Amino acid sequence: MENGRIYLDHAATTPVDPDVVEAMLPFLTSEFGNPSSIYYRGRQARRALDEARDAVAQAIGAQSPREIIFTGGGSEADNLALKGVAWAYRDRGRHIVTTAIEHHAVLRAAKSLGDQGFDVTYVRPDAHGIVAPEAVREAIRDDTILISVMHANNETGTLQPIREIAAIARERGIVFHTDAVQTVGHLPVDVSELGCDLLSLAAHKFYGPKGVGALYVRRSVSLAPLIHGGGQEQERRAGTENVAGIVGMAKALELSAVDRPQRLEKIRRLRDRLEAGILSAIEGARLNGHPHERLPGHLNVTFDGIEGESLLLNLDMQGIEASSGSACTSGSIEASHVLLAMGLDRKAALGSIRFSLGKRNTIEEIDRVLEVLPPLVERLRNTRISPGF
Repeated sequence: MENGRIYLDHAATTPVDPDVVEAMLPFLTSEFGNPSSIYYRGRQARRALDEARDAVAQAIGAQSPREIIFTGGGSEADNLALKGVAWAYRDRGRHIVTTAIEHHAVLRAAKSLGDQGFDVTYVRPDAHGIVAPEAVREAIRDDTILISVMHANNETGTLQPIREIAAIARERGIVFHTDAVQTVGHLPVDVSELGCDLLSLAAHKFYGPKGVGALYVRRSVSLAPLIHGGGQEQERRAGTENVAGIVGMAKALELSAVDRPQRLEKIRRLRDRLEAGILSAIEGARLNGHPHERLPGHLNVTFDGIEGESLLLNLDMQGIEASSGSACTSGSIEASHVLLAMGLDRKAALGSIRFSLGKRNTIEEIDRVLEVLPPLVERLRNTRISPGF
């Protein structure tokens, strides 16, 4: 608990690890050179960039550092994957398969491609939020050039059968991308074991800095650039590299592997304690997502008879920070597209919130949430102040 507040929104972003800050500091101060310059400071920056690329490649099992393209974050990596592959392979076909539960970075990139003459099929999940490999297979056409399925959902934490889906793509000679923004740095991720051709990641999800990410691109895959300019990142992503951020991302990935099994087990135990406490103490509370096949820190719950945003605001006043998959647009609340795709009705989707735990959370914090949450839910149900309920 920091400043008397309890942070349970690690799926949105994580605090930067102090060791990551320390690794970044020289490149924000004395080692400020441009890695494209040939003099000493430039060479020092280039060396740091190369070492970071090696570290990221090794962390995810890439065969070569040249398969790592540094980006400005996970959203850019997703956009580069979808648009870069679509335009590189457009002469082979113009059909793309993705899912109805992807992050908006993928969904809106796909929509943009749809507006430009590509055809997109959105595969729906089952009630637990899992996309069946056979459903993906059935969506494939002769002109399919790309399949994109996330590794784990950002709202429910549900893990997808990526290996099986990647194998289907490989059988058909189709490029396969996975958005692994929620899993890299938390679960062991190896691109060879997964069988993916492209994989997106973002530093701020695993205790690194914001504004930096990477896209793994298998050597055999062609990719058209989104950003044109200089020859940085093998001419696939122009612009002077964010050396400090990239160094910080590499350091954060290195730290994520230290004591990972013990850390994940601790987070899982805390999550299970929170889940059991909520479901036993609050009538009409239901789990969203798969009960077992999900990330260890994710807990998405529907509370019947309330609106999630009102509950979040009340929790915030009690010093507890969580989130909702709903979005406020033009004065009205839009229900989570993920929960709707899983079969929840709009009212249930609007009554859902996500708790996502991290390595610094404690039993005392979880017990404080379980002390505060039940009476808040009861009060909101009794007052019926939530719109639409």
